[in-house]
Amino acid sequence: MDDNTSSEFAETVRSLKIRQSVGRTGICYDNAMAESFFAALKNDRVHRTEYPTLEHARRDIAYYIEFRYNTRRLHSGIGYKTPREIHIEYLNGTRAA
Repeated sequence: MDDNTSSEFAETVRSLKIRQSVGRTGICYDNAMAESFFAALKNDRVHRTEYPTLEHARRDIAYYIEFRYNTRRLHSGIGYKTPREIHIEYLNGTRAA
């Protein structure tokens, strides 16, 4: 993307009152967690399912996130626990800050 295209894109984003997600220059890990999540979502669910409607896709993906990804899928970055376990620990104040 040249400078002019970047400037036009940034102005369009501002005019639509959208917050642009931009990682820091030279830091490749800024979006690593999001990329890991979307890779898991696509590999575990989306690429294995045919969705007859957009609404069916929304419901199925929400179900996957709430009842599979957050409750059963272990994550190496959080000590091989589920996101739900970490959230409960946080709420109970048992996880060190």
